Amino acid sequence: MFSSLSDRLAATFKNLRGKGRLSESDVNKTVRDIRMALLEADVALPVVKDFTHAVRERAMGAEVSQALNPAQQVIKIVNEELIDILGQHTRPLRLAKTAPTVIMVAGLQGSGKTTLAGKLGKWFKDQGDTPLLIAADLQRPNAVTQLQVVGERAGVPVFAPERGNVGGHDAVGPTGEGTRSFGDPVEVAEDGIQYAISKLYNVVIVDTAGRLAIDETLMQQAADIRDAIEPDETLFVIDAMIGQAAVETAQAFQEGIDFSGVVLTKLDGDARGGAALSVAKVTGRPIMFASTGEGVKDFEIFHPDRMASRILDMGDMLTLIEQAERAFDRDQAAEMERKFLAAEDFTFDDFLQQMAAIKKMGSLKSMLRMMPGMNEMRAQLDALDEREFDRIEAMIRSMTPFERNHPKQINGSRRQRIATGSGVQVGDVNELLKRFGEAQKMMKQLARGGGIPGMPGMPGMGKRGRQQAPQRRKGKSGNPAKRAEQERAAAAAATNRPPAGSAFGAGATPSDPYAGLDPSKLPKGFDKFLGK
Repeated sequence: MFSSLSDRLAATFKNLRGKGRLSESDVNKTVRDIRMALLEADVALPVVKDFTHAVRERAMGAEVSQALNPAQQVIKIVNEELIDILGQHTRPLRLAKTAPTVIMVAGLQGSGKTTLAGKLGKWFKDQGDTPLLIAADLQRPNAVTQLQVVGERAGVPVFAPERGNVGGHDAVGPTGEGTRSFGDPVEVAEDGIQYAISKLYNVVIVDTAGRLAIDETLMQQAADIRDAIEPDETLFVIDAMIGQAAVETAQAFQEGIDFSGVVLTKLDGDARGGAALSVAKVTGRPIMFASTGEGVKDFEIFHPDRMASRILDMGDMLTLIEQAERAFDRDQAAEMERKFLAAEDFTFDDFLQQMAAIKKMGSLKSMLRMMPGMNEMRAQLDALDEREFDRIEAMIRSMTPFERNHPKQINGSRRQRIATGSGVQVGDVNELLKRFGEAQKMMKQLARGGGIPGMPGMPGMGKRGRQQAPQRRKGKSGNPAKRAEQERAAAAAATNRPPAGSAFGAGATPSDPYAGLDPSKLPKGFDKFLGK
């Protein structure tokens, strides 16, 4: 989403590196470049003005002029100002003192509102809550059906007493008169909350109707639902790809229903992302969640500091760690650690477990993009084919349990059977086994403290990580007789030692390196080779 903005900012900061002091012209040029980068990213003009003014004031102050590294200090200032316009702090949802907690979802049609309701329900369910979705969007064609499908995928029940508009028609009659009625959304919302109370659901998510544009009918209906159910949170869902229009839309909804928080959808798109950098500052309402894909799990809490870090290509390791903690089983991780310390073989079954955990974390590309500095490798990431993991999994699952635990026993006929079973070539199976064997060797070498093959070992590491004391060289003895004996032994060793650069024995010289060899002890015929 923020790739173009990240690239422009990175190029701006690159020009500052290596300068021991920043002049006023340097600061002005940097601020001008930042302003152009933000405007190209579709950030609202008032936000751009406030942002660049704050950066310039601070960059001209003592915190930069007296800094040991002015360039890094400017990056720090930009990072802090980005966090400020993104909302400064992460605000959690307000939960009701008495269940159920009621959350109303509103927004324009096409912003991903219905899908977001399902994702939010899945998020609550994963935390141990019992959510219920209420289908109060009765005007958009098949909106109720869509919410039921999304709820089924998320494993969250849906309260839908009305079918809504199922005929594929819009809300206007065939002759253009009035608006069709497909049920009362206010009544559905109220009945849904009473149903949740009777069935002991502790979270209720109400999906309301959207429109293709802002109109009074939409706002009045949303306001009526809000007044009737008195939600604990009213979330405004906005498409992060609509750019400057996001500000006007957000302001209109704020005046109409006074939402309490914002949810950004489609952050995985390739638009410029100005909405994300504008809506919180303009409305004064925090961005609370972000949708990063089409799956029900592609949903995360919005952290202003982490998003600013991503924009500046400094990575988002905290989010990556949190995803790993949710995906990896503690018992499996402990078993892998035990096998590693014991230098046991890493098997294909272990590899399958690791692949399954990575898949639970989401897209591999999205995870790699959370690593610092990965914007510079965007071309390689875009070229990454995640289907390769599916082919590897197919090959492994075509193996028998014995073969997974004893890959060295996989002969030619077994390789042919595995290739046929997984729909690949035998060469692909050979390549997999070769790489897997190298991985096994590397893990054993690391566990034994030898380091990666071809690289120096890890100092101070034994087989189980125990520290090995370095051997001390023996010094000269304090006893005169023993010291004299040591000196005689050293002189005798020096006499028999070959000269430097020779590895052939005593008597060898650079001109005749074979002089010290006894021809009678050489292999038959080797003396002729030496000319003896």
